[in-house]
Amino acid sequence: MSTFEAETIRTERLTLLPLRPEHAEELAVVLSDPALHVFIGGAPEEAVLLRARYERWAAGAPDPSVSWCNWAVRLRDEECLVGTVQATVTADGDGAVAEIAWTVGTPWQRRGIASEAALGLVGRLRGHGVRTVVAHVHPEHAASAAVAAAAGLAPTDRWQDGEVRWESVTG
Repeated sequence: MSTFEAETIRTERLTLLPLRPEHAEELAVVLSDPALHVFIGGAPEEAVLLRARYERWAAGAPDPSVSWCNWAVRLRDEECLVGTVQATVTADGDGAVAEIAWTVGTPWQRRGIASEAALGLVGRLRGHGVRTVVAHVHPEHAASAAVAAAAGLAPTDRWQDGEVRWESVTG
């Protein structure tokens, strides 16, 4: 598998920008609500910690067969960042596999932004030959389940760390 890189993705309302350390200050505010961590654990991080994480991500995965791809989600009408999406792309015997995730700040939730971003991401991944797309969703997180479904994924009977594996496989 050749290295997969984050490229700008445009949807109807959003621009998914390759995540840069410079996004940390704005995203620290966007992602500051502790409620965002109810299902995923942890706590909001300050800008300096986010910047360090984004720098590590930008350096790439230590395994050359893995691509870490991260985007800042920008809502064009409001000219602001509203969250993030990510994909970890690896190769397996049946082609490329991407594990995806999304987070949208509390003030922008319930507007279809996460679904639109995830659908745009899955479309780009498919366009680059990714055959299997996976997400892990807490069984009580109805909003994330709705996002996964909107992105074309379906729940499976497989679990990981207390979360249901959702996936979509193209033939």
